[in-house]
Amino acid sequence: METLDNKLALVTGSSGVLGAAIVRSLIGRGCRVLMADIVSEPLDALAGELGDKAIPLMLDVSDDLAVAKTAKEIRDAWGDVDILVNNAGILSNNKAVETSPEEWRRLMSINLDGAFFLSREWLAGMKAKGWGRIVNICSLAAKTGGLTAGTAYTTSKGGMTALTFSLAREAAGFGVTANGVSPAYIKTPMVTEQLSEEQRQKLLNDIPVGRFCDGEEVAHVVDFLVSPLSGFITGEIIDINGGLHLD
Repeated sequence: METLDNKLALVTGSSGVLGAAIVRSLIGRGCRVLMADIVSEPLDALAGELGDKAIPLMLDVSDDLAVAKTAKEIRDAWGDVDILVNNAGILSNNKAVETSPEEWRRLMSINLDGAFFLSREWLAGMKAKGWGRIVNICSLAAKTGGLTAGTAYTTSKGGMTALTFSLAREAAGFGVTANGVSPAYIKTPMVTEQLSEEQRQKLLNDIPVGRFCDGEEVAHVVDFLVSPLSGFITGEIIDINGGLHLD
């Protein structure tokens, strides 16, 4: 049976709680993982912890020229990426009236443009090899209009869902899958620092399982989607929200 040994994965937003969990999980499956983020210190620390298969990579995903330059450097050094996890993202809780044009553009450029630039960069190589996995980290906000999340964040994640569908349709005949994971309220600074205690307690009362999500639980779903045995699953958005939203 085909394994993930020595598959080359690229995970954006690797220095965060969720990104680091995904990196650890993929390395546990045998992948070499390019850990991309805009800050270097946490990446270097993570690489020191995880060993030679964890490769730190400074990258601003919102900059199309930087993405193209970095992709060339990756190809020259390691070859084409087999698994792309578009995880980089920032949160805003501002609703429409409070959202400035600058904030709107910043959210879109990081949360959505980056995923498009990277998918565009690696899709041709995946098609040529007849194998590839793209996993986009979406959000419950896209389905609910944003229970606590702001307008720009919610819209960017809705765009990620549509991007997932489009990539899946384009790539399905080439052995390449594109899927999304739609989590809600992971135990990251987005929840622990950017929500008030009152908001957190209300959410805990509303989430049927009565707790927030662990990053490792989302990483487990990513593992499932990149598995060689998941090749018949594409264009799916898998919810992981503790029963907060059922459809």
